[in-house]
Amino acid sequence: MDYAEGLFLGKLWSDTDYENRRHVGLFIIYGFLVDIIVLYNYLFGKTLIGIGNFATWQHILLAILFLACPFLCFRYYRMPLWGKLLVLLEKALKSTLIISFTVSIIIPKLTVKVPDLQDFLINYLNGTLETYTEKFQASAGSFSTVIGVLAGGVHVVFVFIIGLLAAVIVPGVIYIAFKLLQYLYDMAINKFVIKRFFPGRK
Repeated sequence: MDYAEGLFLGKLWSDTDYENRRHVGLFIIYGFLVDIIVLYNYLFGKTLIGIGNFATWQHILLAILFLACPFLCFRYYRMPLWGKLLVLLEKALKSTLIISFTVSIIIPKLTVKVPDLQDFLINYLNGTLETYTEKFQASAGSFSTVIGVLAGGVHVVFVFIIGLLAAVIVPGVIYIAFKLLQYLYDMAINKFVIKRFFPGRK
């Protein structure tokens, strides 16, 4: 329960030390989770339980949950158990909406269709190897093909690693950006509204 509270409530509203610990593993798991959803959407051409089909009503719901957050959380520790569970469910819903938003951004960037993916990869590999072979042809002579293949192979592996890192990092960065915006907004509401009109917030 403490972990869920720290994860969803954040530093401002939580009494746990969740925010004082590093969560690199959670960051990576989150990135892979989003990637799995994106991959499912990309391969099968349909959303997983609607995630990624970010409609207007979801924009509105996310905005409402964002604005309502401090007013839902400031008396969290005075709520009965069922009230706490409702708040945590609201936080889980907001996180799901953020994932859906992230997927809706990534999917349009995948312009190569699934049936064309194999040809695209083969053409990219061949084009890269040919480019490096031609580059070393003047200086390496008869060894240009070997050096070109090795250099092109390194280039392809490097691009693959960068792509994999980006696939894991970008979703996490978007989520952290949302959390930072939420924290700044909550802090402002807490300082100028809650502490003035709702004393004894916890």
